[in-house]
Amino acid sequence: MKKYLLLTFFIVNLFASEPRIITLSPSLNEIVFALGSGKNIVANTQYCNYPLESKDILKVGGYASISLEKILLAKPDLILAQNYDEQLLKNLKKLNLNYYSFKTDNLTSIKTTINSVAKLLDKQNEAKILIHDIDKKLNEVSNIVQNKDILIVISPRTDLSKSIYVTGNNLYFNDIIKASGNQNAFKSKTLAQPVVNVEKIIKMNPDIIILLAPYIHENNITFDELKKPWKKIPTKASKSGNIYIIDKEYAGIPSHRVKYFMEDFKDILLNVRDK
Repeated sequence: MKKYLLLTFFIVNLFASEPRIITLSPSLNEIVFALGSGKNIVANTQYCNYPLESKDILKVGGYASISLEKILLAKPDLILAQNYDEQLLKNLKKLNLNYYSFKTDNLTSIKTTINSVAKLLDKQNEAKILIHDIDKKLNEVSNIVQNKDILIVISPRTDLSKSIYVTGNNLYFNDIIKASGNQNAFKSKTLAQPVVNVEKIIKMNPDIIILLAPYIHENNITFDELKKPWKKIPTKASKSGNIYIIDKEYAGIPSHRVKYFMEDFKDILLNVRDK
């Protein structure tokens, strides 16, 4: 009888330590994989494509089209969601599903999320390594160049007559710029996504412009083609040739992979310094 109870206890705890997880954002999906629990993800969203095995996992929708029916069919033990979709969180609560919501806007919240997810999955040691790597890379960008106005553009187009999206002062990009000893060329207290035009960019007159263009290759646009209209804007960046492109998808995903963006950012600052 004792052997039977011990075996039952072992099986129950084995399954309890391997929860069926649904991740509802690319950043959370990446963090779970980085912590070593990717094998437990039974569903994610259509934009969860890293690491590669994420693409083959059941999809429950996109950013604004999450299917509650598909979530229920996946029979999750644990759902990890972002904090921005309040209606979705209310629906998950109504269904009595076990969910947690997280912020991943700035560096502090990214690291807090890594720690919080790690506690849920009993992966605290793995989290320490991920956070150490982030802090290490952040320290490496410091004081390469100083007091430069840096403008980071999100999904830039070759047609500058349309809306131009830039990074504001409340995101991890801003944290990285400040840690480097420089400042964001865009200055505002608004939490909304900043949208500017060419006239505004001329007025900001950035020293460095960084174009985040992860889909440039899919759209068959070359680096020279993307840079061309930006070179025509009369700014200190265009006059000094300080217009750069980062074509990696990780640059726009607030996960542990922010460390790779910092490596690219460091290379840009070194290039500016050594000109």
